[in-house]
Amino acid sequence: MSPSPDPSNSPGSAHHDEEERLRELGYRPVLARRMGGFGNFAISFSVISILSGCMTLYGFGLGTGGPAVMLWGWACVGLFVLCVGLALAEVTSAYPTSGALYYMADRLGGRRWGWYTGWLNLLGLLGAIAGIDYGAALFTGAFANLRWGFEPTPGGTMLIFVAILLLHAVLNLFGVRLVSLLNSVSVWWHLGGVALIVGALVIVPDHHRSPSFVFTEFVNDTGWSSPLYVAAIGLLLAQYTFSGYDASAHLSEETANASVSAARGIVRAVWVSWLAGFVLLAGLTFAIQDYDATRDSATGVPPAQILLDGLGADGASALLLVVIVAQLFCGNAEVAAASRMVFAFSRDGALPGSGLWRRVSHRTQTPVAAVWLSVAAACLLALPSLYSATAYGAVTAINVIGITPAYAIPVLLRLRAGDRFTPGPWSLGRFSRPVGWIAVVWVALVTVLFCLPQSSPVTPGTMNYASLALIAVLLLASVWWYVARRSYGTPTTAAYGSDRDQAELAEGIV
Repeated sequence: MSPSPDPSNSPGSAHHDEEERLRELGYRPVLARRMGGFGNFAISFSVISILSGCMTLYGFGLGTGGPAVMLWGWACVGLFVLCVGLALAEVTSAYPTSGALYYMADRLGGRRWGWYTGWLNLLGLLGAIAGIDYGAALFTGAFANLRWGFEPTPGGTMLIFVAILLLHAVLNLFGVRLVSLLNSVSVWWHLGGVALIVGALVIVPDHHRSPSFVFTEFVNDTGWSSPLYVAAIGLLLAQYTFSGYDASAHLSEETANASVSAARGIVRAVWVSWLAGFVLLAGLTFAIQDYDATRDSATGVPPAQILLDGLGADGASALLLVVIVAQLFCGNAEVAAASRMVFAFSRDGALPGSGLWRRVSHRTQTPVAAVWLSVAAACLLALPSLYSATAYGAVTAINVIGITPAYAIPVLLRLRAGDRFTPGPWSLGRFSRPVGWIAVVWVALVTVLFCLPQSSPVTPGTMNYASLALIAVLLLASVWWYVARRSYGTPTTAAYGSDRDQAELAEGIV
């Protein structure tokens, strides 16, 4: 299951090979290839962000299965997501472009497959920006409430959210080198943050829950009577967190030796997050002092209540700040990934105003307009949260239901292609087909699962809007297909193979 040896020992030569490969795929290199292998892994790890996903949905997990489902569900979901990551990494190695999932689907299945995959992936990425940054705004409001008595009203939270979006837009305009550096710092911040939070919760509190409670306690506050059904919908905590690792593929045109580094980045991001996330969830759950008070915390953020009960106001504030910074790293990485998707989709004529969104700054080799479009669209997606408490759930639904099927489509088409698929230098070998089918079946299962109602009785206030989000995405893609089908298309030949006017950008790889 290991990749073939890299035929080049020279970074400059590897850079040249990747540029030639990109031309063979039909694209002229215009983005700066300044990201190294660690930086590529770091962006997917930062987008997964266990300190964002686990913390944001921890309260959801407390009522949908409780500790047992959170811990064992994390272990189970992580294993299947690793299979998805492995299968996706193999296809990424063969097609290392910014378009990533939709380009793979287009090449393996045709224009329609690429079109729908692209729209699912794009709206999922935009939903992820909205979900991550709005979650960071909620945690920032909780921190301000704890320290200064700030009342986090919907309007106040929205202002914080807009400020965070603007920060991420500006940081992304400085170029991929800064993005890569921030993501590299983010890796150590996340791992150090998990160690600090878990260490403090192990050492400071006088009381801890028993292993029996942490690994076997089942809690059902959903209104549904079936424990199996409740356990199944409780897997959302883990599945929501394990998304965004396609960021490594979207940044492949800015990564040295991308045919190997982007594939490795996907897989490493998943398994490192899997291990660290389990430690974080276990540490939080062992430290619960009062289960009901934690679930109904006045802060609105159950993990903050665990820190407050176990460490006091000062300790809780300090560690909450660690979590908020991690969420900011996560949102910044997601803006980078989404903007590259906007750039690539526009490059192939799929978006309204594509001529604008595919423009790249000559100074930073960054798709500036695509960055601004990404944050503006994310802002619009979160605006209904001003008026509806259920709107934020719909935003996260767009993320999960959009991105998750988009991961499986290229894998399914690769399996269908059989021997017509030519693997890249990173290949699963004889494990390719079994791992691929496990990935496809798992994605099909969770896509259906997370469209099901999560609370009973089902009312407008408790309805799961994920199914409506999925229908809206597919309807929009279908309508726009008839408008843009003549302009949309990935290159069929190495159309830019004769272009040799690109400057060397391999120096200074982070």
